[in-house]
Parts: sequence; C-alpha cells; structure tokens
Amino acid sequence: MPVLGRTLAEDRQLATVQRALARKQKGSKNRAKMRLRLGVLQARIARRRRDSVHKATTILAKNHSLIVIEDLRVKSMTASARGTIADPGLNVRSKAGLNRVILNVAFGEIRRQLEYKCRWYGSRLVTVPPAYTSQRCSVCGHTEHANRVSQAIFICRSCGHFGNADVNAAQNILAKATAEGPSVAVCGAMPLGGR
Repeated sequence: MPVLGRTLAEDRQLATVQRALARKQKGSKNRAKMRLRLGVLQARIARRRRDSVHKATTILAKNHSLIVIEDLRVKSMTASARGTIADPGLNVRSKAGLNRVILNVAFGEIRRQLEYKCRWYGSRLVTVPPAYTSQRCSVCGHTEHANRVSQAIFICRSCGHFGNADVNAAQNILAKATAEGPSVAVCGAMPLGGR
C-alpha cells in the first residue's frame, strides 16, 4: 500500500527552502526565485500525496466489500493548543506537530474518495462514532480511561486482556459497525453480509 503524506526527506527539503526564503530580502529577484522554488516543491508534494491517496483508496474499495472508518472530526482534532495570555496552553509545540501530521495525512480527502469509490466498485463504507473506541475492551466490553496504558498498550482493568491499543480499537470499530447495521452506512447498496 502506498505511503500517505510527506516523507521525512520532503519535510527536510521543505524546511530548507523555507529558511532560505526567510533570509532573502523582500522585493529582490532572489526572493522571487526562492518563492517559485518553494511553490514547485509544495506542488510536487501535493501531487505525491494526491497520488498516494488515490492508490490507497482504490486498493481498499476494489478489494474489500466492507470498509469501516471512524467518523473523525478533523477540525476539532487539529484545533490550536495555544490558549490565551491569561490561560496559556500546555505542550503547544508537540500539539502543533501532531496537527501537522494529521493534516498531512488528509483524513477528509481519504474519506471523500472512499465514499465515491465504494459506490463505483460496489463495496460498502460504514462510519462509526469514535467515542470510547480506544478505551473499551474488545473482549469483555469494559470501558475505562485507565485501560489505555499508553499510546501502544491496552490492558483491560476488568478481564486482564492485553494487546496493542490500535488493534483493540480497530476490533471495537468493526464490532460497532456490524452491531449498528445499515443505519450508519454512508454509501453502497450492499447489505453488511454481502459479497
């Protein structure tokens, strides 16, 4: 499957060109050349991102009869953590980095493409509300904030189930989709048990 978003090399190259642009004198021909170079680089990155998203969504829609995604609110997820002068935010720099990564992956574009490609290829796209999917145990159903020990580790406080937190969340998302049935379907005319 293609890699989504910018690569580390592209990030470094983009930062180098942006720093060089910042050093150029405003109104100079060298600044104009550097702005053009920055535009060319950003356009190339955008083309690569668009191409990788198209390839990934086509593979998913062609090869799977049921695709389940979380109904993520990207705008809320990428809100600034800066705060105000009276009440400054915490971990602003790390939140800004997370926001950059989320926007770079382009969740909204992935969802948009999956919606129409699922109609094209006859597969079904189901969206699930994201509430508590990462805190709920996929084995016993116990939901608690402390179940998610870290970003990668999930340990159920009730039954002792241990595993990868993302795998556990994915199992919960799939279980929600199959339990809620066609009412959460976004597109596709096939029943959930189809194909």
